[in-house]
Order: sequence, then C-alpha cells, then structure tokens
Amino acid sequence: MTETEVTRAVFVRPGDGGWGKGLLLRVDGKRNKVMSVTGGGIHPVAARIAELTGAEAVDGFHTTVPDDEVVAAVINCGGTARIGVYPRKGIATVDVYPGAPGGPLAKFITEELFVSAVGVGEVTECESEEPAAGTAPPKVPPRAERPSAREVAATVTGGDSTGFGRVFNAVSGVFVKFGSGVGSFVNTMLAAGRQTVELTLTTILPFMAYVSLLLGIVNYTGVARGIANILSPIASNPLGLIVISLVVSLPFLSPILGPGAAIAQVVGTLMGSQIAIGALPVQYALPTLFAINGQVGCDFIPVGLALGEAKPETVAVGTPAVLISRLITAPLAVLIAWAASFGL
Repeated sequence: MTETEVTRAVFVRPGDGGWGKGLLLRVDGKRNKVMSVTGGGIHPVAARIAELTGAEAVDGFHTTVPDDEVVAAVINCGGTARIGVYPRKGIATVDVYPGAPGGPLAKFITEELFVSAVGVGEVTECESEEPAAGTAPPKVPPRAERPSAREVAATVTGGDSTGFGRVFNAVSGVFVKFGSGVGSFVNTMLAAGRQTVELTLTTILPFMAYVSLLLGIVNYTGVARGIANILSPIASNPLGLIVISLVVSLPFLSPILGPGAAIAQVVGTLMGSQIAIGALPVQYALPTLFAINGQVGCDFIPVGLALGEAKPETVAVGTPAVLISRLITAPLAVLIAWAASFGL
C-alpha cells in the first residue's frame, strides 16, 4: 500500500453516558488485529471493527497478541483494572461499558486512547489518510545538552589538575548528592500524595457512595427483605454457601460476572445488612464472603497473562485451567472460612 492510498478506517464514538471524543482506527502494517477481552467469545463491537477495517478479531481469553499487532482492545470494564491496562501500553481501548478514567492507571486513560459506552451502532466506516489512533507519536529531538555544574566549576578552578580544584569538587560533590537525595525523596512523597488523593476522589469515594445508595434503595423498596427471605435458607448453612460458590464459579459464567462484580456487590450488601440487624448469625459473614467472590479476577486472567508476557499457548491453556480450578478452590474456601468462623 502506498502512502497516498486511502485505507479502510472506522470511527468509534462514545455512546450515551460514555467518555472520550472518539477513536479513528485502521489496519496499519503489522498492526492488524482487534483483541476482544470481554469473555464469551468475540464481542460484537470487536467483530464490527474487524469487519470494517479488514483486521482479524481475536479472543483475548484464548490467546495473546503482541502489543505492536493490536489495532484496538475491546473490553467490558467499568472498574479500575483492565480499564487502564491497554491505554498504559499505548493501545487504543474501546470499552463497551460507560467507564471513565479512574484507578491507579487513570493518568494513562486519555481521549486519544480511550472511548467508552460503545455499541455496534457507534462504530461507523470512514475514509481517512490520518494515522491510526493509538500509534506512537513522533519522537521530539532532544534539546542541546547544557554543561553540568561540575564542568562549569572546572573552568573556574582548573578542574582536577589543581589541588584547589580537587578539594572544591570533593566538597561540592557531597552537597550536590545530598541535595539530589533530599529532592528525590520530597518529589516521591509529593507524587505519592497526589496519587493517593486522586485515587480516593475518583475511585474510593464514588464506590462508597454507590454502596450506600444501593443499600438505601434495596432497604426502602423492600427488595432486601424479599431476597433475604430467599437467600437466608440457602446461606444459613455451609451446604447452601457451597452451592452459591459453585454457581458464581462456573467457567462459562464467571468471566461474565467478573466485570464490576455485580453479584458479589449486590449479595454482599444484602447479606451484610441482614447480618448487621441480626437476621443471620455473624459467623456466616466470612464464609459468605468467599461464597460470593468465586468469580473475582476471572475476567482479568488473559490480561494478567498478557502482562506477564505469556506465550499464546500458555494463555490458551492457562485461562480455562484457572476458570475450572475455581470450581474446586471456591467450595474449599467456603469450608475453610466456615471452620475458621467458629467462635466469632
């Protein structure tokens, strides 16, 4: 393909409640794959992008793709994990959930690399000669190097060729190292403080508000009491908790339940409120926690393997192996937690 030829490109705009200005995506040489990391096979959005651009749609749960071959990554994360993983790598990221910058990787989530709340209708074909979104910007040539303080001092003292110069360099070197160390420590602490405040404001406080709102709604509407009446007979004995853990750990279900941990949040809030008012014994708090969290991290398995630079064969075998292992570890965790809860 010559530089003057128009390539097939798509424009991905944010949907209702989405974030971002939109991404222009196209196949660019080696960059010819659309990776779907949503669970349940190739997501329709990923399939549509691949169809319009001529790229190959790849299921990120079954294989991994080198970063320099990815046109875009399609995710379904409204939380803080995967939402920033691919922008951090400089990969254009399409979120089918209405996510927004948040979490420890929020600074990498920019309008040039991220768009959310995307459905099939938000993917439209266009013709463009502009470079694909997510490609690395051209490098800016470095500025001319300035002489260091040591070099300036050498012109005045004669450098190491004189006794005064050697003493001056030794004394000044001590103060320079001390000042550099203090400055590095202060800058590190300030950066940590800024990230802590940002994480608290953008992630922790909104989540606390969400949980409080959910608890108020389910209690006010009576939903909490109705669901509690159904769950209480199941969750009030170890066998029922094991059944719950097996359901949320089903290999074909857990990657879908993982994003946002919807079941864990709802059931956890309901069970917590019932334990708080004394409707359920407090010793069931710990085993209930393990029963509803069997799906935790299942949607992040291929991403974690990719971050560890695992080979495609490892991802293909490792993902189902971990998902199936949850069927064994989740009930065991419930039993261990139930045994450890005696005396609470």
